[in-house]
Parts: sequence; C-alpha cells; structure tokens
Amino acid sequence: MLEHGGRLRAAAAQHRIPLADWLDLSTGINPHGYPVPPISPAAWQRLPEDDDDLLPAATAYYGTAEILPVAGSQAAIQALPQVLGATRVGVLEPGYAEHRHAWRRHDLRPLAASDIDAALDALDGLTVGHPNNPDGTRFTPAQLREWHERLARRGGWLVVDEAFIDTTPEFSLAGMSGRPGLVILRSLGKFFGLAGARVGFVLAPATLRHALAECLGPWPLAGPSREVARAALADSPWQAVTRARLTQDGARLAGLLARLGGEPRGCALFQTVALPQATAIAEHLARQGILVRHWPGAPLLRFGLPGTEPGWARLAQALSPFFTLP
Repeated sequence: MLEHGGRLRAAAAQHRIPLADWLDLSTGINPHGYPVPPISPAAWQRLPEDDDDLLPAATAYYGTAEILPVAGSQAAIQALPQVLGATRVGVLEPGYAEHRHAWRRHDLRPLAASDIDAALDALDGLTVGHPNNPDGTRFTPAQLREWHERLARRGGWLVVDEAFIDTTPEFSLAGMSGRPGLVILRSLGKFFGLAGARVGFVLAPATLRHALAECLGPWPLAGPSREVARAALADSPWQAVTRARLTQDGARLAGLLARLGGEPRGCALFQTVALPQATAIAEHLARQGILVRHWPGAPLLRFGLPGTEPGWARLAQALSPFFTLP
C-alpha cells in the first residue's frame, strides 16, 4: 500500500498536536469544496441506479457521452492493466505513484517528460498526468494528440490523468473521448473538493468502458455520491467562481514559495518547489502543526492551498526563517 498526502491523524499522533490545531496542506484538494446539498433518504435506502441524472450532468460538464462513472479515478488506475493490452508501458516520472504501482508487473519504463518522444515508438502504452502531480508538467494538446496517434496506429494506448485540469479545461483532451487508444481519467476529488465521495470518470471508447465495468462490478458509486456529483457537475455558476478563485490563490501560493529561493511549479491547486533544505522545512512546519507533502530522499515539497486568511498568514510566518533576501 503506497503512502499519500492527507495522513493528518498520523502526523498529529507523531507530533502530539491535536487534529483541530493543524493546517493541512498535504493534498491538492480545494479547501473551499462544493457545498453539498441535503441527501435524499432514498439515496441511502435504495441501491444506486444507473439511469438517474448523473450521466447527463457529466456529459454536459465534460462535453462527451463516452463516460463511465467509477469510485474515484483510483479504481480505474488499478483496473486498467487488466483490460488494456499493453506490456511495454511508459509512466511519467516523477508522477502520481499509483500509476507506476499499478503497472509494476509489466515492462514498466519510467520516463522524464523530455524523454517521452524519443521512447514512444518502443512502447505499447503511455501514462501521463496533465497537469502532472507533483511537478505541474504540462503538455500541449497538440503534443498529446501526436503521441496518441503514434500509439493508436500500432494498437497502443495513451492514458491521460486529468485530475487537476478542471481550472484549465481548455487544455483537456475530453473532446477526443471515444477514439481508439485514448483513455482520460477525471475526478471530483480535487477541483470540487469532494475526495471523500470517491467519484471519478473514465472517458474512453465503449469497448474499454464495458470491459472496465465488468472488471469493477455493479454499483461502483454509492447513491449519496451520485447525488452529490450530479449537483456539483450541473452547478456552472459555482464552477466559474471557483475556477477564478483557485487560479488567483494558486498564483498567490507560487509567489509565497518563490521567496524560499526555488522555482515553484504546479497548478491552481498545488505548488511544488525543489529545495536543498526540503527535509528541514518539512520538519520545521510539522512542529508548528503545518502538514505539507515531502518525498523522503528527494528535495521536493508540495503545498496545497490554505483555506483562510489566518491560514495564509500562519504559513507565511512559519516559512519566514527560510526566506531568501530580495
């Protein structure tokens, strides 16, 4: 089992700081998540039904009907190696570790972004984050389309994890959904701040969606999760306001972290900075009840967004001993 951000209880126990006193910046989840409406009693009392209004809402939001709801994109990540006919698989590195973990029993080839183009013709499949977690690497839609075409001509697959793309939907490949050889993963956990609902979608050709559905079994989404997802996907005014707010906050976070002397990279929901003193900074912050993501053995720190002005001030104050001179 891989370790991820969000292990707040473990940090609280380790540092003997009550849960309520922590500023948790260890995930890239929107701190101003979608305001969940009341859940109908039927959602708790009946088995979920596929012919509710979730798929129409998702179709309108993503701009395609080539959609399979899943219990978070994590469920699809784990199942894809069972249904895709790929053996030589390139995985963007650094990247979301679950992709590498899922393909570990195949001919796995970790690739830096700059090495993908040269390596592509020796691969059956390629998985990339877009934007990538944790370093924020982005590719142009034209580049991704070219890689997809090169792979698809040989019966290969391109898997694009778009978990963090909702603030920049113009860069999504969702409009290409349904083409052979292309799989797009989307999630309501980050932009919508609904990680606990475990809602994701696979945008892919019908044959692959059917194979995944068989693999994952019936009722992949709980009834309450379907209700919440349907409301969130249909709420265009909330999405527009949230997109603007997160874009502004992401730039604010990058500006703050730049004062550490590194070059922050990320997206509206998180920023990652490489620093020689990364371990010291992470430990210093934890002692003050601020949790960030640190990769042992790598000089990387990833920061999510504070959700309040006191949180912003607390983070700035805690980082101030490490600020470089202007």
